[in-house]
Order: sequence, then C-alpha cells, then structure tokens
Amino acid sequence: MDFELPEEMRMFKETLRRFIDSEVIPIEREAYNGPEMVPEIRQNLEAKAQELGIWGVDVPEALGGLGMGLLARAIIWEETGRTIAFPRRKKWIFGPDVSPLLAEFANEDQVERYLKPCINGEKKPGFAQTEPDAGGDPSGMKTTAVRDGDEYVINGTKRFITGADEADFFQVICVTDPEKGTRGGISCILVDADTPGVKILRKQMTMMDDQPCEMAFDDVRVPVENLVGKEGDGFRMAQTWITMGRIRHGAIGVGTMERCLELGASYARDRVTFGKPLAERQAVQWMLVDTYADMHMVRLMIYNAAAKHDAGEDIRWDSYMCKYIGDRKAFEATDRCMQIHGGLGLTTDLPIEKLWRDARSFMITEGPEEILKHALQRHVLNLYG
Repeated sequence: MDFELPEEMRMFKETLRRFIDSEVIPIEREAYNGPEMVPEIRQNLEAKAQELGIWGVDVPEALGGLGMGLLARAIIWEETGRTIAFPRRKKWIFGPDVSPLLAEFANEDQVERYLKPCINGEKKPGFAQTEPDAGGDPSGMKTTAVRDGDEYVINGTKRFITGADEADFFQVICVTDPEKGTRGGISCILVDADTPGVKILRKQMTMMDDQPCEMAFDDVRVPVENLVGKEGDGFRMAQTWITMGRIRHGAIGVGTMERCLELGASYARDRVTFGKPLAERQAVQWMLVDTYADMHMVRLMIYNAAAKHDAGEDIRWDSYMCKYIGDRKAFEATDRCMQIHGGLGLTTDLPIEKLWRDARSFMITEGPEEILKHALQRHVLNLYG
C-alpha cells in the first residue's frame, strides 16, 4: 500500500505551493473586498494560473478542460486553504465555474444551453437546495415542482444560496413526489434566473465575508426538458455534488492547519516572554504538535478518499468523516494559533482571525458534524453490530 502521492501529483503540489507562496499570500489581505475578490487581482491571478497550465482543472476533457480527478482537486483545495485570499465558497481562479452536477448528469441539450456557456464564461450557475426548514435534513424540503402538461410549476423558498444574486440559472432541488421524499421523490430542475416568479428576497450578512441569498419561486413555470436526469434522481445527484464538497471541506482544513503551523511556529521562535521564547514553553510546543498530528491524519484521510473516488469507488462514508474531522481539527488549529499569538491574533494584521471565522463556519455548512455522525452511526452498526 502506497501512502505517497504519485510523482506527477507531487510535482503538481510543489508548483501550486510556489504559486501560493510567491503570488498569493503576499497580497492576501488586499485580494478581496467584502465577499468578492478584487477584479484586477482575480484577473491577474487567473492569467498566472493559465501560464502555469493549471486551468480548467474540473472541466471535462471532452469539453476542452484538464478533466482532473478528485485527488488533483483536493491538492488544489489544500494549497488554496493556506491563504485567506480566496472566498471560501465562491469561484476559484483555476478555470470557469463548472457545476459537477451538470458535468455528470446533463443531457446533450442541457450541455449546449447551460454547461458550455458556463465553461465559456458566459453564464454563472447557482445551486439551490437549502431551505428554512431543510438544511442538513433534506427530508424537510417544501419547495415543490408540480407537472402541468409540458411544464413544471415550482413554488417554494430557498435560503443560504451562495451567489444567487449573480447566477444566470439555478439547479433547483425540489419535491416532485411528496410521498416518496428522499427515496425517489426529489428532482433537479434547471431554472433561468430571469424566469417570471424567481425572486431574490435578500442578502444575508454572516460572520464570514459571505453574503448568501434567500430567494423565492412563485409559480415559476419551466419546460419539462429542464429536468436533469430522471424525475426522482435529484437527491442522489445532489449528494454526488455534496460529497465532493465534503472532501473540499477537509482538504481546505488541511491547508488551514498547515498555515497555522507556519504562523504559530515562526511566532513562537520570535516572541520572548519572561526571558524565554514561546517555543521553549511546553504549553506552546504541545499546541503545535497537536496541530501537526491532526494535519497528518486528515491529509491521509483526504488523499485516500480522493484516490478511492478516482478509482471508481463509493466514498460517501469517507466523505462524512473527512468533513467532520477535517472541519473540527482545522478550527481547533486556528484557535490554538490565535491563542499562541495572543492579542495580535485578534487583529487584521495577520490572517488568523479570518482563518478562525471561516473554519468555524465550515463546521456548520454542507452538513453539521452532528448530522454526519448520526448518518455514520448507521453505517458503523451495520458493519459491526
């Protein structure tokens, strides 16, 4: 069993590391304004990413991209997780915003009308699943799509929808058969943002820089050909997307932990209190060791899960563990790093407070750890009970 990255992946990681260290971290505080990256900085970094050949990484090869697997993407998430320059929940700088749901499940017509325009930078997608009464528990979903001849009529409210105010269309996860629920009663339907009845109700301010939206669908009519896959497949398709998101959470957590080690160890060597550097204090030494051990553990979990996915294996349970452990350990690392830095860690002179806020938020979004552990207990009891 080989626990090392393949040679091409190691070289890829080294290239990314140099890029982040030399081009991104030095300007990370100036890179964003509120929830968005400064346009000039984004354009500059995107141009440099293209020069490095790191572009279109998740665009299918058949559509002109690199079509990289999950392991390569996990490495990118890990390295970008070391900096606060990039919005955590928005488009990255390594190519167009491609929906994994569309890339995997869209038919030929939907590829032409929606996926290709995304790849060409002509359209921005939105993903609308979360509702006021259906966050971590999709069985509480109330947004419905009722068949009326050659159309679906959609009604409901969605909440915490990232980028809804900029999206050109939405992948709406909705109920098409209330009796079946999550077992064949939820579908995915594409809805253009300018369709009558689609309303952005408000932006929601958060403790992070994110500003997700609450939106409503009021008698929104869309043609039946906008159904992605088959009726009732929506929950399964959405879970495929969210599985990737959970690996992303864990990978970003690995990068966050490594940045905390870089900041914490450097400061511990330089900062002198009561005649000794903090690096000579056992309390500080153990904080750094705990973060180092956690980082190593989570990195192995992420790489293993990603490699299994690329080999065609089901990683649903792996993704649950990667997310809840990765998010938890990343937050603990940022908290330790903040404690090591004392008052300085609370300031915006350093990236620690932003890493801390983002890491804390990740423990809630895309599946709180309590729900993931509740799902995992069934798997554990089936295996060992």
